[in-house]
Amino acid sequence: MAFCTGCGNEVPAGAAACPGCGKSTAGVAVPSSASTGGLTDNVAAALAYLFIPAIIFLVIEPYNKNRFVRFHSFQSLFYTVACIVVHFVLALIPLINLIAVPLFALGTFVLWIVLVLKAFQGQKFKLPVIGDIAEQQAGA
Repeated sequence: MAFCTGCGNEVPAGAAACPGCGKSTAGVAVPSSASTGGLTDNVAAALAYLFIPAIIFLVIEPYNKNRFVRFHSFQSLFYTVACIVVHFVLALIPLINLIAVPLFALGTFVLWIVLVLKAFQGQKFKLPVIGDIAEQQAGA
């Protein structure tokens, strides 16, 4: 799967131009084979889900220019913050916290594994609300 280097949208295989911004396919990047710095883009995007590397990738020069890595870094940060907030809210409810907190923790771990695998496969897997916000931040 390829992504436009201009707007970050997915570009269908064989397309002459990006459907989002109209940029020529000469500016299309394939994240899984491209290399930024010492890591390929898909490895950097997968490592971004470890939280601290996400912050580093948003600061260090070759990675902060890559929209694919920036998207996964922002999505990782926003996902982590959202999970922490929901966890604390669930922990405040007396009877629900005995069942809801462990189930929520298991669910967030499974979703985290899915996000890491999708990033490693070079896919731009967007979470419903968080993914849209991360995409806006990565495109800025």
